[in-house]
Amino acid sequence: MNRMQDKYKKEVVPALTKQLGAKSSMQVPRIEKIVINIATGEAVQNPKVINTIVDELSTIAGQKAVVTKAKKAISNFKLRENMPIGARVTLRRERMWSFMDRLVNLALPRVRDFRGLPNKGFDGRGSYNLGLKEQIVFPEINYDRVEKVRGMNITIVTSAKTDAEGKALLEALGMPFRK
Repeated sequence: MNRMQDKYKKEVVPALTKQLGAKSSMQVPRIEKIVINIATGEAVQNPKVINTIVDELSTIAGQKAVVTKAKKAISNFKLRENMPIGARVTLRRERMWSFMDRLVNLALPRVRDFRGLPNKGFDGRGSYNLGLKEQIVFPEINYDRVEKVRGMNITIVTSAKTDAEGKALLEALGMPFRK
C-alpha cells in the first residue's frame, strides 16, 4: 500500500468524518482519479514534438500517455481537425496515490517562487485544477534531456459534493493552499 493511501485511510478518513459530520466513513470524500494534460501549439508546425510530450508524460505518470487531437479546425492557428496537439493520462488506484504523494512531497516544493496553491482552482463540485509552468519539477525528468520547458494541467477529481469538502480533503492530504 502507498504511503499517501495509508495516510488517507488511517488519518484523513477519521478526521474528516468528525469535521464534516459524516455518519459513516463511506460518506467521506475521496480522490477518484487524477488527469494530467499537456497541450502545445508547437505541435502544429512540428509533429515530432508529440512523441517527446508523450514520453515525458509517461515518465512522470508511470503509465502510457494518450495523444489528444484537435476537435475543430481553426484556420488562424493553421489547425486542422484530428491533428495531434497534446497528450493526457488518467491515473487511478495505486498509480494515482503514488503520483499524489510525489506531487505534494516532491514536485510542489520544487516550484520556483511557490507560495501555496490558489483557492480558485475548484470547479464547484469539489474537483481541483492546478497548472504547473514547467515539467522539470518532477524528479523523474532528466533536466539535461529536456528540449523545451512545457507546462501541464493537473485535475484532481474527488467524490466531494462541494468545494469546501474537496478543499478539506486535499488539505488533509497535505496540499499546500495559500492562507
